[in-house]
Amino acid sequence: MKLLRKTELLEIVGVSDATLDRMVKAGRFPAPVRIGKRAVAWPEAEVREWLAERAAERDRERAAG
Repeated sequence: MKLLRKTELLEIVGVSDATLDRMVKAGRFPAPVRIGKRAVAWPEAEVREWLAERAAERDRERAAG
């Protein structure tokens, strides 16, 4: 399992640090896993799944309207 550190994650997702923090806090983005006392990372598979869900939502919205 590949883990993404925050800087790499932000490049992939394309949002700001603050926006990512708000999304995680609101439950709208996968929560990080602790990999050390002061270090966290996100499982790449969960991030890719989240992105795929967003694309599927977009496609459903386009098809509906």
